[in-house]
Amino acid sequence: MDQDPKRNIKWHTGSVSREDRQRVLGQRGATLWFTGLSGSGKSTIAHAVEQALTERGNATYVLDGDNVRHGLNGDLGFSEADRRENVRRVSEVARLFTDAGLLVLCAFISPYRASRASVRERLADGEFIEVYVRASLEACEARDPKGLYKKARRGEIADMTGIGAPYEAPENPELLLDAEAATVEQNVAKVLGFLQETGYITLR
Repeated sequence: MDQDPKRNIKWHTGSVSREDRQRVLGQRGATLWFTGLSGSGKSTIAHAVEQALTERGNATYVLDGDNVRHGLNGDLGFSEADRRENVRRVSEVARLFTDAGLLVLCAFISPYRASRASVRERLADGEFIEVYVRASLEACEARDPKGLYKKARRGEIADMTGIGAPYEAPENPELLLDAEAATVEQNVAKVLGFLQETGYITLR
């Protein structure tokens, strides 16, 4: 009996190429990976970028950390191993969306550099854009939109990133967004400017 199921599967390549899909959409597919502490503004900025791109006529989609845990990753907790698996699964979805020609906006704390590096490795050169949404722990704790920091301080959450678990900030992100000194609108403009300058989108 074959004990390795992977030996019995094969990747099927269709007749429509990535270049064909990108030509139809008028854009280059890419994964923008928004990382930062809880409460830094990752999801807010990602959704605002999605809105701006959609208004321009670009094909885009947000993969949000909380939303994904309602379904695809509903069986995962917040241990280090589960966090890594959470990122691995999302990276595979993002890779497929990118291959389809979409601009995929992934908003995940993704606290470990090694996990984010593994996402980059799964994508082709130029398809992974690390976006560091920088905000201090103090600022994020003051915002605390979901009340998670309060729960962590009361001992109700053991592995809260920044409190009971580490956050490893990006060292060389493609984009750095200052979530304290800049407005959401200013950060959205910075993302769109980057996408235009690097040829992922064109003026319409």
